[in-house]
Amino acid sequence: MPAKMSKKFSRRDFLKLSALGLTSLAFRPAYDHGELADSENIARVAIDATESVSVYSQPDDESTIKFQRFRDEIVNIYYEVISDKSPEYNPLWYRVWGGYIHCAHMQRVKVQLNPVPEKLKEGIHLAEVTVPYAQSYLQRKPGEWTPVYRLYYGSTHWVSEIVEGPDEKPWYRIKDELIGYENLNYYIPAQQARLIPSEETSPISPDVHPDKKYIEVSLADQELTAFEEGRVVLKTRISSGLDYSPPGEIPWKTPTGRFNIQTKMPSKHMGGAELTDDLTAYVLPGVPWASFFEPENGVAFHGTYWHQNFGIPMSHGCINMKTEEARWLYRWVTPASDMSKMTTIGYGTQVHVY
Repeated sequence: MPAKMSKKFSRRDFLKLSALGLTSLAFRPAYDHGELADSENIARVAIDATESVSVYSQPDDESTIKFQRFRDEIVNIYYEVISDKSPEYNPLWYRVWGGYIHCAHMQRVKVQLNPVPEKLKEGIHLAEVTVPYAQSYLQRKPGEWTPVYRLYYGSTHWVSEIVEGPDEKPWYRIKDELIGYENLNYYIPAQQARLIPSEETSPISPDVHPDKKYIEVSLADQELTAFEEGRVVLKTRISSGLDYSPPGEIPWKTPTGRFNIQTKMPSKHMGGAELTDDLTAYVLPGVPWASFFEPENGVAFHGTYWHQNFGIPMSHGCINMKTEEARWLYRWVTPASDMSKMTTIGYGTQVHVY
């Protein structure tokens, strides 16, 4: 079983990594924080490693394709364009160097490096990634570091400890609820994640009786509407489950019917549980603000860091939402979360999917 990460890690130990086949190059960032720190208009290519996004000559997917941009590349956005061409359901395009990229598989990001506390209070603490991505590492035994997941901007994770990392700087130990072995925790540079204060997770309109809150989801319109005491408090586009699924898998189409919120998790590891740096693997650690309403297949509302193609089905069954809206919904629905725990269970807000 992998050994627990030591709290003291000397420069000599770090130099020994070369004998294990890891050099200092392994810990260089994939992008320069200094160059990106003041950038307000940047986006990450958020698509499978086997695919790419096209740069078009015009904001129209029927125009000439000029070249490709690939997963996790950072792109400067000059300005946004609302196109009157295709696709009609999602007309937002970005003017970039060389042409135009449709927003569907781009994630707007920033670079925010955060202060790190000297120590953490006992327990677990929710944090969100504030750089395009943080490369995590697993320490299987002292001095042997292995890259695993890329943790993407806006994803949320449970921090359990501050340790000295391979670069002799503070790193956060991530406690992943799907990785069941105590010593199989992974680590990221602490500056690259923001500890979320309690006021950002407190319930919204807690004085309203739970029976006065209600959610409707129209699969035909790809739209979610939240009602409070009969008035609309949120109306937004979503992406529900795809109509097809591979043979032998649980159906991806979002089930219809009347449900109730039953489980809430501000950070949920979805997809596979394998510890891997394979970008093609279906592994989604740190899916933010998950509110589960259908327990048989585990269907939830949650934030989305891998696309912004809302308006058509995109998911494996869940309701994909903009992350900021999923956070709002998470705080608004009942049961109220106990933020000292990974999971809150209770019979809560009504949901009607049709």
